[in-house]
Amino acid sequence: MKPMAAFRLETERLVIRPLASRDVPEFVRYRNIDDVARYQDWPLPYTADLADELVAEVERLGRPTPGQWIQLAIDHEHHVVGDYAIWLDGEGQLAAIGYTVAPEQQGHNYAVEATRAVVEWLFLEAGVHRVTATIDPENVASARVLERCGFEHNGTVRSSALVRGQWADDTRFSLLRPAWEKWRNRDIGAPDTIELIEVTHDNIHDVCRIEVSQSQRRYVSSVAQSIADAAHPPVRDGVVSRPWYRAIVADDQLAGFVMLALPDDAHPAPCLWRLLVDTWYQRRGIARRTIALIADMLTEHGCDRLDVSFVDEPGGPERFYAQLGFERTGVIDDDGEVWASANLDEIVRRVRGA
Repeated sequence: MKPMAAFRLETERLVIRPLASRDVPEFVRYRNIDDVARYQDWPLPYTADLADELVAEVERLGRPTPGQWIQLAIDHEHHVVGDYAIWLDGEGQLAAIGYTVAPEQQGHNYAVEATRAVVEWLFLEAGVHRVTATIDPENVASARVLERCGFEHNGTVRSSALVRGQWADDTRFSLLRPAWEKWRNRDIGAPDTIELIEVTHDNIHDVCRIEVSQSQRRYVSSVAQSIADAAHPPVRDGVVSRPWYRAIVADDQLAGFVMLALPDDAHPAPCLWRLLVDTWYQRRGIARRTIALIADMLTEHGCDRLDVSFVDEPGGPERFYAQLGFERTGVIDDDGEVWASANLDEIVRRVRGA
């Protein structure tokens, strides 16, 4: 009988292979880091003996096997930067995945790159019907990995996971092959045109269907909520806010929503009140170009700055705004949001290189 080939997936930067003895010191090190372990359920302290037992099981299996979990290494330039777990049900039709990246290696999209490769293998080579993943509801970074790979948020099950003797909530994601194929084949290039159009009786229902991903909803309100806020604007510093909003159209497709609070007696600078780009249109430069269009319009009306407020949490939008020239003003409002401001000419320069 011909020996089964060793399991190995290669991406542009990574190799995904069975966890090996040489990986144990690094594997044990990052599994004992608080910021890594807090969202996982392995025993603590995590010892080398536990890792050795896991490696022995990996060596016995060799590759993903029906009815079993297998632990794989995420390898970058012959150095383990994280690990990947794959489970197949007894029939090999259902799969579950999990992943960890060492803290020092985060921020390079290794988990996204590895997940894309694993999911492609599961659907095209292993022939599975459905891939699932469960995460801690507070693990926003992990949710973003799954969302960027096309996974659908199924909901959060309360008190359903026993983690080190404590019951915890469990957020669940899944992906079917037809949905994965649709996601993989979506347009990811920069659109030729971006327009801002009025929200009317004819398009309001379609505009309200614009949605960000589940993990982003903690940072921005929905389109429907935004329009409701515009209908009954809040009072800020003793003055009723003056809303202005438009739908964002990219290549003739509804792609997002933007709303401003226009200048008033208490606020000489307009405020970027809401900005949403639909999940299916993200990472195409639409938000940046929209803000540049807003900057053009405001400049024509005699403004020179734009303010914004945002939720100051890991995974929040501050990095995006900072890339456009927004700097913190030192103001934190009653809702706990941080305020920042940018020069309109600087926004345009950074977006268009002018």
